[in-house]
Amino acid sequence: MDYAIIAAGEGSRLAQEGVKWPKPLVRLNGITLIDRLIHIFLKNDATSLHIIVNEEMKEVQEHLRQLVLPVPFHLLVKSTPSSMHSFYELSREIQNDCFCLTTIDTIFKEQEFSNYIQAFRNEKLSDELMAVTDFIDDEKPLYVNTNEELVIQSFSDQPEPDSRYISGGIYCLKRPAIRVLENAMAQHVSHMRNYQRQLITEGLQLKAYPFSKIIDVDHAEDIRKAELFLNE
Repeated sequence: MDYAIIAAGEGSRLAQEGVKWPKPLVRLNGITLIDRLIHIFLKNDATSLHIIVNEEMKEVQEHLRQLVLPVPFHLLVKSTPSSMHSFYELSREIQNDCFCLTTIDTIFKEQEFSNYIQAFRNEKLSDELMAVTDFIDDEKPLYVNTNEELVIQSFSDQPEPDSRYISGGIYCLKRPAIRVLENAMAQHVSHMRNYQRQLITEGLQLKAYPFSKIIDVDHAEDIRKAELFLNE
């Protein structure tokens, strides 16, 4: 399976709060966020790795170029206006019919992630298996509304009566999702959440996969919170 990481954000909130490292190089228990994801992906049968970073992240670029990995590794250096645009740039290099995409700051338990990847491999009907969680600690969460079979019915920016989950920022996708992405770009859609809505609009089937907890590292205090979570 191909794996892709969006690491093109500025990480401005961390910098404003005194964190000296760019977000991909922030350390949790001594391991950088980017190295942690790469390690987990390799343990889950990665056939290739694709990472996008912005043009200002010189330290991150240098760090990644020094890596020696056992699978093909594609580093794209480009500043983009949103995570959806970053995904579009990455999608041009993805060759596999199934792939996993995540943002750089998703913190989860490794075993849950491995179970998630296995569930995606076994998924026959859905075009996307989205990681979701009922742990809500995001400033602007995307609420995921499902039926009893966890088929995603809609997304909302505000909680609805049946809203139980939010998006965890991890997406396992199949090739038809790239066609929808290309349509979204042609229609000047912006932001990943609106792309997710377009997947439903164009008739793709999306299913949710619940994680017990996924933490985003957006603020300095999130670093310690994430370390405590991983050490539980």
